[in-house]
Amino acid sequence: MEPAAILKGHIARTASLNDEEFAYFFSHFQPLSFKKGQVLIREGDKVDCEYFVLSGCLKSFYINDEVKMYILQFAMPTWWTSDYNALYTQTRATINVDCITDATVLSLGNADREKLCSEIHQVEHFFRWRTNRGYVASQKRLLSYMNNDVRTRYEELMNLYPQLYELVPKHLIASYLGVSRETLSRLYNAHSRK
Repeated sequence: MEPAAILKGHIARTASLNDEEFAYFFSHFQPLSFKKGQVLIREGDKVDCEYFVLSGCLKSFYINDEVKMYILQFAMPTWWTSDYNALYTQTRATINVDCITDATVLSLGNADREKLCSEIHQVEHFFRWRTNRGYVASQKRLLSYMNNDVRTRYEELMNLYPQLYELVPKHLIASYLGVSRETLSRLYNAHSRK
């Protein structure tokens, strides 16, 4: 499927743009291709865009002073990713974004997004809806982390995103859940016997 068609289908679930509006909207995106392991955002970078994933899988993550990785998000096709704190506050990146697999994305600059939101009400509606949806997902994940045991968190993840286990290396899923690789293997074996 063509990049424009993928983005148009994604937008159409929330906002109504006519062909002329969508063509104008799409003209502000830059298609980019990355190889597995390639970095899109590195801690300390200036961040001036966000990425819409067309194919492949990305991860956003933080590495603490003890060099422990904390995965914040896996970004699969039709997901968006960036360091949103750095993007919106014009500060340096505190997280990293890289490619788990080869990936193709559409990049949208911050200034272009703001311009499009001021010019086309439906675009502003879409981005507000997407931001709200992201906030709700983050809140649910945090509450699950605080209230549920590891098995429940694993089952929630696999029920919501069953394709993750085939797409993402197991040590990254373990990092996302905050468990060891061995614990993840036990959870997987118990889950697959159900």
